[in-house]
Amino acid sequence: MKNWEDYFANLINRIGEFGKLAPGAVRGLNALGNVPAKHLEPKVHELIALSVAVTTRCDGCIAVHTQAALKHGATREEIAEALSVAIALNAGAALTYSARVFDAVAAFDKS
Repeated sequence: MKNWEDYFANLINRIGEFGKLAPGAVRGLNALGNVPAKHLEPKVHELIALSVAVTTRCDGCIAVHTQAALKHGATREEIAEALSVAIALNAGAALTYSARVFDAVAAFDKS
């Protein structure tokens, strides 16, 4: 599978390069992603984001939100339950990308 740590480092570098060319686009995305949570705990927010990342097949989103979910205390079991919702709604493609999430968890989880 993918080397998630290398992928994430390369992704951040490329996003930085893109940000120099199109700073407004990156600022806009950051503004959307940094809206303060009023009703959801950060861990729940990240679990939802992981489910969406799987259904949209976004490796960068998987890398970012896997790290954030783990940082906010998500367990493998909680991640699996959240991904089960994505699989129920997106069938086989979500199942395949759920395997990618657990590959990323293995790479980023230092506990």
